[in-house]
Amino acid sequence: MYHEIKLLSSSFVLFLLFQFSTSTDTITSNQSIKDGDIVISNAKSFALGFFSPDNSTKRYVGIWYYKVSEQTVVWVANRDSPINDTSGILSIDRTGNLVIHDRRQNNIPLWSTNASALSAAAAAANNCSAQLLDSGNLVLFPGDSKRVVAWQSFDYPTNTMLPDMKLGADRRTGLNWFLTSWKSREDPGTGEYSYKMDLSGLPEFFLYKGSDPVWRTGPWNGLRWSGVPAMNPNSIFNVIYVDNDDEVSVIYGIHNASIFSRLMVNETGIVGRLTWHDGGRGWVGFWSSPKDTCDEYNGCGAYGDCDPRNASDFKCTCLPGFEPKSARDWYMRDGSGGCVRKRGRQVCGSGDGFVKVTNAKLPDTLTARADQKLGIKACKELCLSNCSCTAYTNADIRGEGSGCMIWYGELVDTREYTNGGQDLYPNIRSQKRVIKIGGWWQLLQRLSL
Repeated sequence: MYHEIKLLSSSFVLFLLFQFSTSTDTITSNQSIKDGDIVISNAKSFALGFFSPDNSTKRYVGIWYYKVSEQTVVWVANRDSPINDTSGILSIDRTGNLVIHDRRQNNIPLWSTNASALSAAAAAANNCSAQLLDSGNLVLFPGDSKRVVAWQSFDYPTNTMLPDMKLGADRRTGLNWFLTSWKSREDPGTGEYSYKMDLSGLPEFFLYKGSDPVWRTGPWNGLRWSGVPAMNPNSIFNVIYVDNDDEVSVIYGIHNASIFSRLMVNETGIVGRLTWHDGGRGWVGFWSSPKDTCDEYNGCGAYGDCDPRNASDFKCTCLPGFEPKSARDWYMRDGSGGCVRKRGRQVCGSGDGFVKVTNAKLPDTLTARADQKLGIKACKELCLSNCSCTAYTNADIRGEGSGCMIWYGELVDTREYTNGGQDLYPNIRSQKRVIKIGGWWQLLQRLSL
């Protein structure tokens, strides 16, 4: 899941590092970075320069880990505008922007930061500078003071999320921080897979192929994304989730700066976290998705419940109180048509009841609403009071649970995990007790509301 990058012939690597590496982490208005020059962050965590992907002669400006033996690029500037030879130059132009030129076509930039926060005075005074930070962030400053940021690479990620980088959306400016895959291992151009936050319902990340959803994380539950059980906080990572009037974002931090870890979406459509291990192990996967057939978005249709433990029979079942819309399709192992409420269970208020589905990935939140002030009992009562309510659960699973999340429409893309999921309470329109037998929910005697 990593990209091995060939900078130049390995027999000359040490020579070139001494010959061309700059002694600073900063690019100034009076300094150009030619192909072969390398800018290194202060603690020597990251390097910036020109590179060629494996099996390619095209040249790109990128950022990679400096201390990792397998050259791993984490950001590419001119990903869709490569240079065909070593004539490229990275510099700060008269407007104060970082630009990439081909020396043979000096007046036509192949790439530019196009920063709007640059002042004419700072540009005229040649006071603009760009610094490669130890976080891997390339930052453009409009003057001598570094309190104002005109542009930063963290706002325009490519296929990799680094620690302290945001993914999400700025509600004020409309800026969306998201990842896009490379086209291939040989081409870092914008690929067909993207990993971005969707705000149509409650915030959650989707993996798309083009415009088609492939997989989603599920909503935030106070500890992690509902559909990523392996993401629980631990001694290595910490997570900051923000959801307010200004933005919705997530930031992953690393407790130990000597640990190199990254989240990426690769060219085959896999999202995953990898951590670097010395001693020949290389990049080791921490978690990745989609992993099994139940990760496929909406593979079992509306009100379907995907359980990979039933794969030898059929992965799709229906949520309690529902039955296959087309028994013939399900017999043919096609669950895309989903499920419908069982006959005789259509009348709202004629005996509503709920069944706890454990270790669930919460349904798509397009029709969901959340209230952090309500407890689980009040959440249940709110669901009972509205005939459109189809399910409820805690919005936050920390401690004994808190908050309320309610669905007012079809329950889509629900699945079960062996462990690590979340409790979900679908409205089954029945007061009978329901248990799961042979992978299917069965109605028994009356249950208590």
